[in-house]
Amino acid sequence: MSGPLRQSRYNASRAYQEVGDAELLSWSARGDRRAFDEIVTRHGAFALRIAARIIPDRSVAEELAQEAMVRAWAQAGQFDARRARFTTWLYRIVANLCIDQRRRLRPEPLPEGFEAVDPAASALEAMELSEQERAIADGLRDLPSQQRAAMTLVYDDGLSGAEAAGVLGVSAKAVERLLARARAHLRKRLLP
Repeated sequence: MSGPLRQSRYNASRAYQEVGDAELLSWSARGDRRAFDEIVTRHGAFALRIAARIIPDRSVAEELAQEAMVRAWAQAGQFDARRARFTTWLYRIVANLCIDQRRRLRPEPLPEGFEAVDPAASALEAMELSEQERAIADGLRDLPSQQRAAMTLVYDDGLSGAEAAGVLGVSAKAVERLLARARAHLRKRLLP
């Protein structure tokens, strides 16, 4: 017995949910679609969450997350588990796609509901809070793509400088410089 029937029976005996990401990617690289389906099930929401933090437009973020998964499938044979965890590798794919997207498109509207205000606050407090939120959003939106990506990875996602460096493909020192420049930009913009 050979060909698709043999492959089908072989795949049916695999315990996809019981193996690690590296093994699933190895199987995917050899054409096992069910192995990659498991990768998507495990990490699809993660990819979307990352994209949505960098790209506020939900539909664009969804497209970029899907594109990241397609690229991960296409490049599964290039993944090296000795160099990085799968999530770090996927994070880098998503972040790079988002950075490229932000370079193509500028500026983006504020997300709907961003200016939510505490109903118990006075009208003056509400206006001040709304102005502060708008200024912060504008300041973040004006950051260069690499600086915004570094801010997102470190401050929103809690990655260390070294982990963010791995995702962005730069040194840890470069991430520190990106963060310092981003903070300086925001300080200059937000402080009177």
